[in-house]
Amino acid sequence: MRIERTQRLFSLLSGLWVGSFITIGFLVVPVLFSSLGDRQVAGMVAARLFELTAYTGVVMSVILMVMANYLVRENLHSHRITRWILLGMLACTIGAAFIIIPWMNSLRDQALYLGLSVRESTHASLFGRLHGTSSILFMIQALLGLTLVWRATKNAD
Repeated sequence: MRIERTQRLFSLLSGLWVGSFITIGFLVVPVLFSSLGDRQVAGMVAARLFELTAYTGVVMSVILMVMANYLVRENLHSHRITRWILLGMLACTIGAAFIIIPWMNSLRDQALYLGLSVRESTHASLFGRLHGTSSILFMIQALLGLTLVWRATKNAD
Protein backbone atom coordinates (compact mmCIF):
# COMPACT_ATOMS: atom_id res chain seq x y z
CA MET A 1 0.00 0.00 0.00
CA ARG A 2 2.85 2.42 0.83
CA ILE A 3 4.53 1.73 -2.50
CA GLU A 4 1.31 2.47 -4.38
CA ARG A 5 0.87 5.76 -2.51
CA THR A 6 4.46 6.72 -3.24
CA GLN A 7 3.97 5.98 -6.95
CA ARG A 8 0.78 8.04 -7.04
CA LEU A 9 2.42 10.93 -5.21
CA PHE A 10 5.39 10.69 -7.58
CA SER A 11 3.06 10.91 -10.58
CA LEU A 12 1.15 13.82 -9.08
CA LEU A 13 4.25 15.83 -8.14
CA SER A 14 6.00 15.22 -11.43
CA GLY A 15 2.88 16.20 -13.38
CA LEU A 16 2.36 19.39 -11.41
CA TRP A 17 6.02 20.37 -11.62
CA VAL A 18 6.46 19.67 -15.33
CA GLY A 19 3.10 21.24 -16.14
CA SER A 20 3.97 24.39 -14.23
CA PHE A 21 7.33 25.05 -15.86
CA ILE A 22 6.01 24.23 -19.33
CA THR A 23 3.11 26.62 -18.74
CA ILE A 24 5.47 29.39 -17.65
CA GLY A 25 7.92 28.81 -20.51
CA PHE A 26 5.51 28.29 -23.37
CA LEU A 27 2.47 30.35 -22.30
CA VAL A 28 3.18 32.96 -19.64
CA VAL A 29 6.48 34.32 -20.96
CA PRO A 30 5.31 34.66 -24.59
CA VAL A 31 2.18 36.45 -23.36
CA LEU A 32 4.38 38.82 -21.34
CA PHE A 33 6.39 39.78 -24.41
CA SER A 34 3.33 40.16 -26.61
CA SER A 35 1.28 42.10 -24.05
CA LEU A 36 3.78 44.46 -22.46
CA GLY A 37 4.97 47.31 -24.63
CA ASP A 38 8.40 47.42 -23.00
CA ARG A 39 10.53 44.39 -23.92
CA GLN A 40 13.01 45.26 -21.19
CA VAL A 41 10.34 45.07 -18.48
CA ALA A 42 8.96 41.86 -20.01
CA GLY A 43 12.48 40.42 -20.00
CA MET A 44 13.02 41.31 -16.36
CA VAL A 45 9.71 39.72 -15.33
CA ALA A 46 10.45 36.64 -17.46
CA ALA A 47 13.91 36.35 -15.90
CA ARG A 48 12.38 36.39 -12.43
CA LEU A 49 9.82 33.75 -13.42
CA PHE A 50 12.54 31.51 -14.86
CA GLU A 51 14.67 32.04 -11.77
CA LEU A 52 11.82 30.93 -9.49
CA THR A 53 11.07 28.04 -11.83
CA ALA A 54 14.71 26.95 -11.68
CA TYR A 55 14.85 27.03 -7.88
CA THR A 56 11.60 25.08 -7.72
CA GLY A 57 13.12 22.63 -10.21
CA VAL A 58 16.10 21.96 -7.97
CA VAL A 59 13.84 21.20 -5.01
CA MET A 60 11.43 19.06 -7.03
CA SER A 61 14.25 17.13 -8.70
CA VAL A 62 15.70 16.21 -5.33
CA ILE A 63 12.32 15.24 -3.85
CA LEU A 64 11.44 13.10 -6.87
CA MET A 65 14.92 11.55 -6.91
CA VAL A 66 14.49 10.46 -3.28
CA MET A 67 11.09 8.99 -4.12
CA ALA A 68 12.46 7.22 -7.21
CA ASN A 69 15.32 5.74 -5.15
CA TYR A 70 12.78 4.41 -2.65
CA LEU A 71 10.74 2.84 -5.46
CA VAL A 72 13.84 1.20 -6.98
CA ARG A 73 14.75 -0.23 -3.57
CA GLU A 74 11.22 -1.69 -3.50
CA ASN A 75 11.99 -3.53 -6.79
CA LEU A 76 10.14 -1.20 -9.14
CA HIS A 77 12.82 -1.35 -11.79
CA SER A 78 11.13 1.07 -14.19
CA HIS A 79 12.28 3.88 -11.89
CA ARG A 80 15.94 3.16 -12.62
CA ILE A 81 15.60 5.06 -15.90
CA THR A 82 13.46 7.66 -14.15
CA ARG A 83 16.42 8.53 -11.94
CA TRP A 84 18.53 9.27 -15.03
CA ILE A 85 15.77 11.46 -16.44
CA LEU A 86 15.61 13.36 -13.16
CA LEU A 87 19.39 13.72 -13.10
CA GLY A 88 19.28 15.23 -16.60
CA MET A 89 16.52 17.61 -15.54
CA LEU A 90 18.49 18.56 -12.43
CA ALA A 91 21.59 19.27 -14.54
CA CYS A 92 19.56 21.55 -16.84
CA THR A 93 18.04 23.31 -13.85
CA ILE A 94 21.35 23.83 -12.07
CA GLY A 95 22.96 25.10 -15.26
CA ALA A 96 20.17 27.62 -15.68
CA ALA A 97 19.66 28.62 -12.03
CA PHE A 98 23.23 28.98 -10.90
CA ILE A 99 25.18 29.82 -14.06
CA ILE A 100 23.19 31.22 -16.98
CA ILE A 101 20.42 33.20 -15.24
CA PRO A 102 22.79 34.99 -12.81
CA TRP A 103 25.17 35.76 -15.68
CA MET A 104 22.33 37.19 -17.78
CA ASN A 105 21.05 39.19 -14.80
CA SER A 106 24.53 40.60 -14.27
CA LEU A 107 24.76 41.70 -17.92
CA ARG A 108 21.29 43.26 -17.68
CA ASP A 109 22.23 45.10 -14.46
CA GLN A 110 25.45 46.41 -16.01
CA ALA A 111 23.51 47.78 -18.96
CA LEU A 112 20.86 49.33 -16.70
CA TYR A 113 23.61 50.98 -14.64
CA LEU A 114 24.76 52.69 -17.85
CA GLY A 115 21.19 53.66 -18.69
CA LEU A 116 20.93 51.19 -21.57
CA SER A 117 18.91 48.14 -22.35
CA VAL A 118 20.97 44.98 -22.62
CA ARG A 119 20.29 44.95 -26.39
CA GLU A 120 22.01 48.35 -26.67
CA SER A 121 25.01 47.41 -24.53
CA THR A 122 28.38 46.03 -25.58
CA HIS A 123 27.29 42.71 -24.09
CA ALA A 124 24.32 42.26 -26.43
CA SER A 125 25.87 39.38 -28.40
CA LEU A 126 26.96 37.53 -25.24
CA PHE A 127 23.49 38.03 -23.76
CA GLY A 128 21.98 36.62 -26.97
CA ARG A 129 24.20 33.53 -26.82
CA LEU A 130 23.35 33.00 -23.15
CA HIS A 131 19.66 33.41 -23.96
CA GLY A 132 19.98 30.82 -26.72
CA THR A 133 21.77 28.41 -24.41
CA SER A 134 19.13 28.96 -21.75
CA SER A 135 16.38 28.28 -24.29
CA ILE A 136 18.06 25.04 -25.38
CA LEU A 137 18.40 23.89 -21.77
CA PHE A 138 14.74 24.71 -21.18
CA MET A 139 13.69 22.71 -24.26
CA ILE A 140 15.78 19.73 -23.14
CA GLN A 141 14.29 19.97 -19.66
CA ALA A 142 10.77 20.17 -21.11
CA LEU A 143 11.34 17.06 -23.25
CA LEU A 144 12.83 15.18 -20.31
CA GLY A 145 9.92 16.37 -18.17
CA LEU A 146 7.35 15.09 -20.63
CA THR A 147 9.20 11.78 -20.71
CA LEU A 148 9.21 11.74 -16.90
CA VAL A 149 5.45 12.29 -16.68
CA TRP A 150 4.79 9.74 -19.44
CA ARG A 151 6.83 7.11 -17.59
CA ALA A 152 5.38 8.05 -14.19
CA THR A 153 1.81 7.53 -15.35
CA LYS A 154 2.29 4.12 -16.93
CA ASN A 155 1.56 0.93 -15.02
CA ALA A 156 4.29 -0.22 -12.68
CA ASP A 157 6.27 -3.37 -13.42
